[in-house]
Amino acid sequence: MDAPLTDMELGHNKIETEKKNLLFSCGFSDTGVVHKIAQVLLQGLATACVDSMTGDIFRTATSVAVDIRKELVEYLIQRSESFIADTVLLEDHLAEEVSDHPYDLISDFVETFATVKRNVWGRFSGWLLSERREDKIDDVVQEMELSKFWPIDRRESLAQTLLKNVDISNTFHCDMKFNAPEELENHVTLCRFRSMVCNNEGCNARFIADHVEKHDMTCPFKVVPCEQKCSSHSIMRREMDRHCLTVCPMRLVNCPFYQVGCRSTSPHCALDEHISESLHDHLLLVLWSTRKEASADKLKVLMEQLEKSPFSSHLAAARDPRSLILAVKKIEAKLEPLDMEVVN
Repeated sequence: MDAPLTDMELGHNKIETEKKNLLFSCGFSDTGVVHKIAQVLLQGLATACVDSMTGDIFRTATSVAVDIRKELVEYLIQRSESFIADTVLLEDHLAEEVSDHPYDLISDFVETFATVKRNVWGRFSGWLLSERREDKIDDVVQEMELSKFWPIDRRESLAQTLLKNVDISNTFHCDMKFNAPEELENHVTLCRFRSMVCNNEGCNARFIADHVEKHDMTCPFKVVPCEQKCSSHSIMRREMDRHCLTVCPMRLVNCPFYQVGCRSTSPHCALDEHISESLHDHLLLVLWSTRKEASADKLKVLMEQLEKSPFSSHLAAARDPRSLILAVKKIEAKLEPLDMEVVN
């Protein structure tokens, strides 16, 4: 019979076994979801601090922030680590509508913690529904951000751990593992969860490689062609509305003779063409609006005289009702007076 192994030999064998089984993990996560969770952590901490100190005239919400932050972190890690086991045990009792998104799950954990920290006075005084409570929470959040009490990088580090613990389907993080560091190095350059920065000038957005196209479709700094098909091809997406409404030559505008009855709309660049082509109609509308007591026959005679006169170029040059009315008066002054009543 072989002699039993000593403690040193057992320890050496264990280390060798662990080395053989050592795997190199990717560790990338959806940075967008991680950032959202990190924001919830600070909001939840501020809420718990404020609600735990409701009615206390000797202590402030920030005076207990250190202890409550420690409790919050421990609670969230414990809840997230036991999440898979709890899910399996309660699978038959969970409602189908319950979200399995890591952000929703961790937000629920944070809300539950904050609820537990409410003191008795706050529960029964109407404090929970008051606007003053919301203002106080916002003030504490702002104070913590300014003082860097819980820096964003530390919150994101915690958020990434929590996300991996509850992301059962590996939808929001990479669970790939490799036997050699070289394999991991090759993977991280291609991982769909690797962090990317937008290439559009002025945009500092960060997102995972999987969301490059999604961001590109909505990036406010991306230069795109005009939505109204004008000749401009260098408009930032965030400037598109202003361009289309104010300076685009293809924007639709009402005819300048709208006030006298022309209901036509046309692209701004085609407005002169419309005015020139509709001179006859515009002239009729102007005469109707300024000579309301004249008969149709008399207006017809007047129109023929105006259009056939040697001074008709004044009519074609008019771009709006006022200038057309002035042109009509100038031509009339040069022609023989008509036997008709003019109502100005």
